[in-house]
Parts: sequence; C-alpha cells; structure tokens
Amino acid sequence: MKQFGKILKFELKGYMRNKVFVGFTIFLVVAIAIVMFIPNIITAFESDDEGDVTPTDLPTMLVYAEDEDLSAIVKEYFGNAFVDYNVKVAEGSIDELKNDIISGNAECAFVMNSASSYTYYVNNLSMYDMNTEVANTVLQEVYRINAMVQNGLTPEQAGEIMSVQIESGTETLGKDQMQNFFYTYIMIFALYMVILLYGQMVATNVATEKSSRAMEVLVTSAKPTSMMFGKVLASCIAGFSQLVLVFGTAILLYNVNKEALSNPLIASIFDIPIELFIYLIVFFVLGFLIYAFMFGAIGSTASKLEDINTSVMPITFLFIIAFMVVMFSMSSGSVDNTAMLVCSYIPFTSPMAMFTRICMSTVAWYEIAISIAILIGSTVGIGVLSAKIYRVGVLLYGMPPKFSTIMKTVFKKQ
Repeated sequence: MKQFGKILKFELKGYMRNKVFVGFTIFLVVAIAIVMFIPNIITAFESDDEGDVTPTDLPTMLVYAEDEDLSAIVKEYFGNAFVDYNVKVAEGSIDELKNDIISGNAECAFVMNSASSYTYYVNNLSMYDMNTEVANTVLQEVYRINAMVQNGLTPEQAGEIMSVQIESGTETLGKDQMQNFFYTYIMIFALYMVILLYGQMVATNVATEKSSRAMEVLVTSAKPTSMMFGKVLASCIAGFSQLVLVFGTAILLYNVNKEALSNPLIASIFDIPIELFIYLIVFFVLGFLIYAFMFGAIGSTASKLEDINTSVMPITFLFIIAFMVVMFSMSSGSVDNTAMLVCSYIPFTSPMAMFTRICMSTVAWYEIAISIAILIGSTVGIGVLSAKIYRVGVLLYGMPPKFSTIMKTVFKKQ
C-alpha cells in the first residue's frame, strides 16, 4: 500500500506539472465561460444598438386574384400568417406585378388562379424560403371555410369549427427519452473522449519509461500491481478532476445565467436526476479503469513510442464499435434492441450501453446489479492481469511480442 501511495502521488504530480494538461483544462474552462455568457453579451450589444438603428419597413408581399372577394379573404388570412411581411392586394396586371418584384418594390407575390390554385412569384428564390409551405396550410383553411359557407354555415361558425383547439396530456410511466437524450449523449461522448485521450496517455507514459530503461529499475523496487494501479488510478483521478472542473464551471455559470439561458433544451442538460448522476459516476469510473488498464498493459509491450499507435489499435477499434452501437441505438430510439441488451453485460461495452438503457428505458434493478458486478469483477481481473503483463513486458525489447507469447510467459511465471 505504501508503494502504491508513492506511485499514485508521483503520477498525480506529473499530471499537475504537465503544461499541456493544465493549459487544455484552462482553455476548456474559459471556453465554457464564454459560451455561458454569450446570451448576455448578445443582449448587451442589442441593447446598445437599439438607440442607433431605426426600424425599417417590412418587405411587401402582393396578392392578386381576378375575384376581388377571393383576393380580400386571402389578404386577410395571409396578413395573420405572414407577420414578417406587409401583405397588400396588387393593383394592375400580372406583368406590372412581375415588374414590381424585379425592381424591388415587392419581394414576392401570390397570384390566385382559384381558391385552391396559385402561382408564387419571387425574384431570387432562397433555399430557406418557406412561403409556399405556409401558404398551402393557410389556403387549405380558406378553402374549407368557403366550402362550409357554401353549404349553409355562417363565416363565424366555419371559423369556429376550423379554429378548435385540441387539448391533450402525456403521462410518462417509464423514461422520457427526449428529456434524457442530451445529457446521455454528453456523458457517452465525454467517456469516449476521456478514454481515448487518457488511455493513450497511460500507454505513452509506460512506453516512455520503458524506452528510457527507467522501468527496469522501478520494477525491481516496487510490485507491478502497485505500479500499474498507481499509474491508472492517477490518470483516472486527473481525468475525472478535469471533467469535474469543466462541468462544474458549466453548472455554476448556468445557474448564474439561468434567466438568459431559459431554454428547455439547455435546462434538460443540467437538470439530471440524482440517481442518474450516481450511475453516471459508477459507469464512468469503471469504464475508464478497465480501458486504462488495457492501454497500460499494451504500452508496456511496446519497445518504441512509434509502436504505440499500432499496438493500441485493437483496443481503440473495440471501443469505437461499442460507441457506434450506442450512438446508432440512441438515434433510432430503440435502446432495448438485441445488440444493446448483449452489450449491457459485456464489460468492454456495458459502461456506455447499460448507462444509456438506464437513462432512456426501464431497466430492472437486478439487470443493473448484474452489469455492475460483472464490470467490477472484470476491472479488478484485468487490472491484475495487466500488472502481470506489465512486469513481463518491461523486459521485452526488439520487435513487439505476440499476445500469445506474452500470455504464455505471464502464466509460466506463476
């Protein structure tokens, strides 16, 4: 335990003295602060500019129909639907209407061929122009009201029928996937980035010590289990501290700017229930540890730093596959499919798969307990095995050894 404490302390000091680690953490905190204050900054600029900017007239939308009654009712309904336009009835011929659009006197025009048919005129059609979609909806309502009037109803009765409001309520008996989607996605993506970043860092640190022959001295004075667990837990603490600092800053500044950030989408990200937050920590820590142990073991078998990327590629691919399975399942809305059910009990995929199912579905308590128990046992087992591979790997130089050769040597040492 004393050796483990010294190694853990030494590795943590190394992270705290790492300028890249500290600089990147500061950059993330500053970036989060800027993002959280953007609404206030925009509001401040808008308030300063309000006194200098004079209101401009709304662009003109023309309505034309040979039937004056039709043009009048279309103008009335379009005036309510197109609030960003000054809707007017066109005077003159269609050719004059086109000239008004070309010259810029009007932005667009609707020429009504009948109550259910029109031609839309515009000079340059923007890819974001949604006027025809709005017009289709409005004209459907106009047509139905006219049909009701022709069948004996008064315009008031027809309008009351068309404007009826449907009242509805939703009672969720399980989980609200839309509400939980965003912080689930953020957790999965954060786990993905941290494992790849810090796992690679663990492997690189181990390979660096091996290439400098420092491990040959260390391995004779400390137990390999203490060294492996000390290095991995140090990287876990450093990574988790970085995330706590970044997300803690985000939560603090969100509460400071809560009024400016009054958006249901943003609120759903920060209003994570406490039980899901506990599951997040459990699966995050265990998921990080199991991959960090594997990265550390692989790093000890690499003779040169140049071999690290090639050596860790199988682990990286395994993790990417797990990430893609979870992402595709979340996007499809079916987080209880066969692939996710299987991945929930495989220790290399369960940190993401089971947490996603807990957030976005109803999972029995015993399923969660079994998944966590398998993950804890696998993490300890892989940690001990990684320590044994570490002791053997530090003494292997030259070409990277085969996995089967390493395992034979490990068990022969027993």
